[in-house]
Amino acid sequence: MGKRLSYTLWALLWCCCCAQADVFTSISHMTDLIYTEKDLVHSLREYIKAEESKLAAVKNWANRLDALTRVSTSDPEGYLGHPVNAYKLMKRLNAEWLELESLVLQNPSDGFISNMSTHRQYFPDEEDKMGAAKALMRLQDTYKLDSETFSKGKLPGFHSNALLTVDDCFDLGKTAYNDADYYHAVLWMQQSLKQLDSAEEAVVSKVDILDYLSYSVYQMGDLPRAIELTRRLVAIDPNHQRAGGNLRYFEKLLSKQIDEMGQAYEPTSEEPIQLGTYTRPKDHLPERETYEALCRGEGLKMNEARRSRLFCRYQNGKMNPRLLLKPMKEEDEWDSPHIVRYQDALTDSEIEKIKELARPKLARATVRDPKTGVLTTANYRVSKSAWLEGEDDPVIARVNQRIEDISGLTVDTAELLQVANYGVGGQYEPHYDFSRRPLDSNLKIDGNRLATFLNYVRTCSD
Repeated sequence: MGKRLSYTLWALLWCCCCAQADVFTSISHMTDLIYTEKDLVHSLREYIKAEESKLAAVKNWANRLDALTRVSTSDPEGYLGHPVNAYKLMKRLNAEWLELESLVLQNPSDGFISNMSTHRQYFPDEEDKMGAAKALMRLQDTYKLDSETFSKGKLPGFHSNALLTVDDCFDLGKTAYNDADYYHAVLWMQQSLKQLDSAEEAVVSKVDILDYLSYSVYQMGDLPRAIELTRRLVAIDPNHQRAGGNLRYFEKLLSKQIDEMGQAYEPTSEEPIQLGTYTRPKDHLPERETYEALCRGEGLKMNEARRSRLFCRYQNGKMNPRLLLKPMKEEDEWDSPHIVRYQDALTDSEIEKIKELARPKLARATVRDPKTGVLTTANYRVSKSAWLEGEDDPVIARVNQRIEDISGLTVDTAELLQVANYGVGGQYEPHYDFSRRPLDSNLKIDGNRLATFLNYVRTCSD
């Protein structure tokens, strides 16, 4: 069996960071929604114009008939004494009022509703909304952004700000709350309350925010603050049944804890809740902190002595005929393990052709369940991917050949070229890129992966 290479073509849009589900996992598919929304706005404008035109016509009728009835009702017999007036009254009530009725019954919204119905099949569903919300929280954790900074849109690598309203912050907190993620529920409910207290307009009420916030704080183990927040809620709405019950329960629980510990009651801190007030719960990934630190550009740094051993060179694939006249630009990125980067491995036209071929095939990326071996979606891999064969287009065959020339490995037993497109907060958490299941049936023919060849088709922002 020849040397085996597994390679993947990644389209990373933000590094480290049919029902139409999973739209949020791909920037490529979310881009379509931008133009969908633009089309709907145009359709809405056309509907408004049609409604205004209809209303103007109805107003014109009303003004004309209002003037006419003032005259006719001032002296009905005298008015009808004129044969023309009598005829026109018959005509109006027999035909013209029916025309007006038809005008009023016209529904200019039909075109807009039809357009909405056409596009609705491509709208994000509730899973997309939740996925996008969780992605924002993942970015918040990774880059250690407090909710206020995030709500002002001040994200690393972005020069324009997109603001989150009171209601936006409340919805983020509610998404976390419904997922029993009380850590993030507290952060976003607190931010929602802060913006509401600063006189920002909102649909959500302070009572609703305090209801979610107080219980989330209780779940984080901060009874004194939960009591203080619940008292604020009850002061606004004394008849709030759940809040009243919670307050009695919290106070009883705190009294019991004080008695058991033999300590005096300590009032809650007057410091507002912020990033760091509570500790983020640990999750399934032991390397989480290291992984996120690397995303922030922290961690192990290259010193001058080690950097002096890194070089750039032209690489001809050990005298490969296809690389003799145009060798690859090879650059050392790291010494141990040895990591190299190849500059300009793909041309702009090749990149566009690959994206064009992959776009209609993009589907939610899957992982192999370690217990069952079945491919399934997972929260730790948030992206969409497509697989391209050499027979799909000469560009794919040419790229395959170039990878063989550079690596010295054959692609005869390699997997297909995979194109991955990441959406909001897209990620693939730290993992082994080879199978650790010795009995994996997929390994019987071609064996396990030896190498992964990554091509970045878009520059990542730091």
